[in-house]
Amino acid sequence: MQYKMLGGSDLKVSRIALGTMTFGSQNTEAEAWEQLDYAAANGVNFLDTAEMYPVPTSPDYQGDSEAIIGRWMKARGNREQLILATKVTGPGDMCSYIRPGVGLSRASIREAIDDSLRRLQTDYVDLYQLHWPERKTNFFGQLGYVPGDSADDGVEIEETLRALKELVDDGRVRYVGLSNETAWGTLEFLRLAEKLDLPRVVSVQNPYSLLNRSLEVGLAEVMLREHVDLLAYSPLAFGVLSGKYIDGARPEGSRLKLYPNFQRYLSEQGQAATKAYVDLALEAGLDPSQMALAYVNSRPFLGSNIIGASKMDQLRSNIASVDLDLSDDVLARIEAIHARFTYPCP
Repeated sequence: MQYKMLGGSDLKVSRIALGTMTFGSQNTEAEAWEQLDYAAANGVNFLDTAEMYPVPTSPDYQGDSEAIIGRWMKARGNREQLILATKVTGPGDMCSYIRPGVGLSRASIREAIDDSLRRLQTDYVDLYQLHWPERKTNFFGQLGYVPGDSADDGVEIEETLRALKELVDDGRVRYVGLSNETAWGTLEFLRLAEKLDLPRVVSVQNPYSLLNRSLEVGLAEVMLREHVDLLAYSPLAFGVLSGKYIDGARPEGSRLKLYPNFQRYLSEQGQAATKAYVDLALEAGLDPSQMALAYVNSRPFLGSNIIGASKMDQLRSNIASVDLDLSDDVLARIEAIHARFTYPCP
């Protein structure tokens, strides 16, 4: 396993992180423990979760992913060996059942961290992330920015940052990060942190894969120049880049078989791009999933690559991608495909 310090923090994170949004729905607790044991035994020290997990979120099992991790850490006695990240839910109807006024206000954040720490059975989290912005902006598949009324921006960033500072000062949070954030949003958090002596974000967790490299346009430069690292989520685009969904296939037990509404990576251009990347991998004698992950692993702005797996063979293959270095020829051919299919699935 490879490791690096995340952003400007002293968090030494593994290049591969284990995402847990399937724990408690697609994966049983026993299956989750098996994944956690294997990942830890193979050098993965970074776990990513969220208060709204598992996905798709539901009042029937919201919070179960954190609770499963908490029980596993208590049984294994390994909390101090891990870098633990979770997230506070952003505003909107999707998760309004979690608590009144769910979002990034001081009151919501304080209630959220208390609930997360209780489920995780720990006194602190190493990285506390804002799951998505309070304001209306482009995320969750929206590529272009559509300006709106500033009255719709909700809680001001300063209030959110001050609430996070209280958690850092209390010792409940070590570092803070963003998720589903834009270049402007990242810079605004950094500006206010410097101006008001508030916590400086160390990471941005955004989608990044061969099917969605849109953050390279503006956010990548911000991250590299400001020493804020990317935590890449959906690096296999919901498993699409494995090639298992080509020509409309839907294997039993697969995510898109279970949740057919997950259409983000199934646009016409996305499917054509996927076939091109899978064909390239096979021609080069590579596993398509490992090639896609190795590409993400190679990016200079990456802090950690968040993989997710529903089966152990997928997990083993995904973790092993850290040992794959792509040749200059394969990288050049990836760029040629990217030039044909640019941001097919934002």
